[in-house]
Amino acid sequence: MKQILLAAGLALASFSLAAETLTLEQAVARALASDPRIEERQHLAEAAQALVAEVEGRGDWFIDGDFRIALTTVAEGDIFVDDACTPGNCELRDDRYSIDGLTPWFYVKVGVIKPLYTFGKLENYAEAAKAYVDVKRGDTRVQQAATVLDVKKAYYGYLAARDSRLLLGDVAKRLQGAIDLVQHWLDEGEGDVSQSDLYALQSGKALVAKYKAQASAMERIALDGLKVVTGVGLSQPLSVADRRLRPVPLPGTELAQLQGQALEMRPEMAQLEAGLKARRSLLLARKAEIKPNVYAGLAGVLSYSPGRDRLENPFIYDPFNDAGITPVVGMQWKWAGAVQDAKTAAAEANLNAVIAKSSLAQQGIPYQVAEQYHQVQGYYESVQALETAARAARRWMVASFTDFEAGLGQADKMLVAFQGYVMAASDYLKTTFEYNMHVAQLDNAVGVAPERAKAVP
Repeated sequence: MKQILLAAGLALASFSLAAETLTLEQAVARALASDPRIEERQHLAEAAQALVAEVEGRGDWFIDGDFRIALTTVAEGDIFVDDACTPGNCELRDDRYSIDGLTPWFYVKVGVIKPLYTFGKLENYAEAAKAYVDVKRGDTRVQQAATVLDVKKAYYGYLAARDSRLLLGDVAKRLQGAIDLVQHWLDEGEGDVSQSDLYALQSGKALVAKYKAQASAMERIALDGLKVVTGVGLSQPLSVADRRLRPVPLPGTELAQLQGQALEMRPEMAQLEAGLKARRSLLLARKAEIKPNVYAGLAGVLSYSPGRDRLENPFIYDPFNDAGITPVVGMQWKWAGAVQDAKTAAAEANLNAVIAKSSLAQQGIPYQVAEQYHQVQGYYESVQALETAARAARRWMVASFTDFEAGLGQADKMLVAFQGYVMAASDYLKTTFEYNMHVAQLDNAVGVAPERAKAVP
């Protein structure tokens, strides 16, 4: 039983430590589901939606109340000095400020109000708030596109760095073999080599070690970046499914079609449209601020002070002892000409600013698409040429190394071949990474993110 439990524990431990393997599509999906920057934009959109509910709620019934507890002076009797006075022989009291004692005063004033007509204020503020929600939802889409770019940059960058490290490791092994061979020939007095050939090979191997260390560092950085953006966690193991970096397929859509798609599908264009709608509605609402609000409802008051006698005269209002309720229809009007004109002018200026931005976007977005399109075309041709160069340079290196081992070649020519291979292969990897990223940026510029993550067979 102990052996069984130990075996089960070891199996569980090995399972928990196994590296998670992600394809590019899986990495993108993980990032879109876990990126806190996207979640932040979603919460801001929810807050904007709550603003819509707040504006619409201002058109419903609401209660305007005032409740107070205070102190006032004790007052007994009627309004005359002698409560039993006769007509023509009555003297009004003048002891209002005499303090014969204090008594509590309870006061409640309540209004239940329903706006009937606001001359477009509520309607236009609600439209502006709804358009603002669309702007914030557009921010979420923009961040999602940025997250996809971050994933691809880390994924492709990791593959490029790993392939560079493996490339340099292979070259370092071959150089070490050449160094061992030259050292043997020098010790045995064989071969057409000199001490300078040994030094040249050792120098080349040291330079390769330097670039290999740099590639290893970039490999770890890119993998950690992929862990962060996908939410895997820095402490967890992670591997990628692709065995090596390859160029993604060349987009086959024509430039004019891509530019048209961008003007329709970019989230920024939808945001501009929503922004224009919001600014127009806000401008109309500002202009309506100069007009009154019509409302209806119930208004009531209850005031009571136990230390003061109640006046029963219907023509004299007693603020300390009173009660009443009535239906009301009224009109509220807050007019501040200079302030309202300034707010209207500011709303109109903001609208004009969005219109100007929209005009710029009509030209800027097609230019962004064209820029990335031409970059993709140029880098694609470069990748094809460098792939041919890297293959030829590898054959050159292998042939030079073979000739050198057979004693038919010189060390300096072999080093030139090694250098040519390293430069061609490294440039191929760098250019492939840049090409893949330009394809990703073209997708982003168009406004869609078709996953061209799978490499060309």
